[in-house]
Amino acid sequence: MTMDPRHHRGLIIAATSRAIRQKGGIWSVPSQQHGHGSYHVNLRTQKCSCLDHVEGGHKCKHLWAAEIVYQRQFEFNEDGTVTETETVAVQTVKRTTYSQNWPAYDAAQINEKSTFQTLLRDLCKGIVEPKNNMGRPRIPLSDAIFAAVYKVYSTVSGRRYMSDLREAHEKGHVTRLPAKSSVFAVLESESTAEVLRALIEESAMPLKAMESHFSCDSSGFSGSRFDRWYDHKFGEVQIKRTWVKAHIMCGAKTNVITAVEIHEKEANDGKQLPALVKSTAERFSISELSADKAYGNSRNFEVIEDVGATALIPFKKNTSAKCASDLYRKAYHYFQAKREEFDRRYHKRSNIESTFSMLKAKFGDSVRSKTDVAMKNEVLAKILCHNLCCLISAIYELGIAPTFWTETATVQNVTSA
Repeated sequence: MTMDPRHHRGLIIAATSRAIRQKGGIWSVPSQQHGHGSYHVNLRTQKCSCLDHVEGGHKCKHLWAAEIVYQRQFEFNEDGTVTETETVAVQTVKRTTYSQNWPAYDAAQINEKSTFQTLLRDLCKGIVEPKNNMGRPRIPLSDAIFAAVYKVYSTVSGRRYMSDLREAHEKGHVTRLPAKSSVFAVLESESTAEVLRALIEESAMPLKAMESHFSCDSSGFSGSRFDRWYDHKFGEVQIKRTWVKAHIMCGAKTNVITAVEIHEKEANDGKQLPALVKSTAERFSISELSADKAYGNSRNFEVIEDVGATALIPFKKNTSAKCASDLYRKAYHYFQAKREEFDRRYHKRSNIESTFSMLKAKFGDSVRSKTDVAMKNEVLAKILCHNLCCLISAIYELGIAPTFWTETATVQNVTSA
């Protein structure tokens, strides 16, 4: 059956124009010709002010466009989601939106800062103090880590942050008040990275029962330092801002980050997946793992299979599975033969983009530190802050009561391994 040309043009107007408006019983539909204004449509009387309708008496494209917009339906589902059905061009598209528990969200935001301090203090209790038999007694490592992470959470300069740290000391979150220089010294220490990584993994543990689908990806954080070098090809000095690249694994439901790897900024994404999978699998049960095309190699498929998970990794157009392993060919044929089913499951990978967006929007997409070691530690601290904020949301929205170090070793055992 051939579609009426006016109906077809009305579909196009309804799909591409955002200026279709209703006021009272009259619809205003813009002309497709620039500068010709809008036409007035009355759906009840099926009248339009355009010449095609006035002179020819046809059901014009403007009547069709207004009718299509009017017939958009909103279906309210039993689970609280809203399905909007609208006609776009010549096809019907359904978009599912999800309701927000605003009272719980408001409570989480209002109480976030105080709850964050409590959770960070409880988390730092798992740090076993190193032995120090010489010199003056040092500031406890748990206090130093608390101060450094809380400083990153504050997103302010070291001088302005000291008043927040004094308040935390008065509340008993730290036993000794570190000096400003001591906070920066923690970030400058190479041993801090392993402590922060252990805290990140432990901070995700209370959400263990809620996550089974995971995604991995990487993103960069720009620095405040500029590197200069002499380019012999162009015969001039080049200047480029430094940056740090973080490779993470996150859960699809709560956006909590379960594992992180930070290497040189040119590090290949695909080579980081085995370490991320191994670290996550030690604490979580992985049923599905999604990643983009950069992770699509035989080794990664085998690593994911070894932990009992299904790999959802798309293939490049020029991929050939002739000489690949059986597992690789099986994944390739599934991707080609059942693309619609694959895309529906793979869609959860978009949550890792949301994770990076949450992380950078709240704690910044750049670091203040100048040295390579401090830059990496600052990014790890940002990730730990993000995890604690995800945990706070779960406390108020899901009603969980988190406890740390009930299933895993202390930081001392992790760092000495």
